[in-house]
Amino acid sequence: MQSKEHWERVYSTKGTDAVSWYQPHADRSLQLIKATGVPRTASVIDVGGGASTLVDDLLAESYQNITVLDLSVAALNAAKKRLGAQAGSVTWLESDILKAEFPRHTYDVWHDRAVFHFLTDPEDRRIYVQSVLRSVKPGGHVIVATFAEDGPLQCSGLPVMRYSATQLHAEFGENFTLVSHDRELHHTPFGTSQQFTYCYFRAGLRA
Repeated sequence: MQSKEHWERVYSTKGTDAVSWYQPHADRSLQLIKATGVPRTASVIDVGGGASTLVDDLLAESYQNITVLDLSVAALNAAKKRLGAQAGSVTWLESDILKAEFPRHTYDVWHDRAVFHFLTDPEDRRIYVQSVLRSVKPGGHVIVATFAEDGPLQCSGLPVMRYSATQLHAEFGENFTLVSHDRELHHTPFGTSQQFTYCYFRAGLRA
């Protein structure tokens, strides 16, 4: 897993709209979360959410129980500053996803856009998947986006994994049912394009 120091440096030296993964609005993620049909009171966690605008979009849609987790306090602070007074209605967690300890079966929706593909070590991926199973309610909704099989080989100077929907489902395993999947062509602030794979799973009842 990449170091906290790396991401603190990134978010301390670059504007939040000057990184390749920046989206003015997280439209695809928001569509998938709304498609789950969970009520606006459902518990939603955005893993690696950092300075992402997804939290803004969720608040605008009246979601009331939002948690944002990120390794970088600089990224979290950028989001809090952007949201102003609204930041007080969000739970902010500064933690490494591989070390975070969540209460069991807490979340209705787990969302991750572009954390999982940084896990190049198989053991790290196993720890991540087990964390999802522990913390998401049985039958809960898991939305994960990674670089597609024809996506970049690196991001922010770090190596990444690339996945088709079939490959990503295989990483999560039989405790997850693949409900739907899609691809997205993400246009970076630098005028380049990146292919993403989005998968929407239901967490198994055996967790």
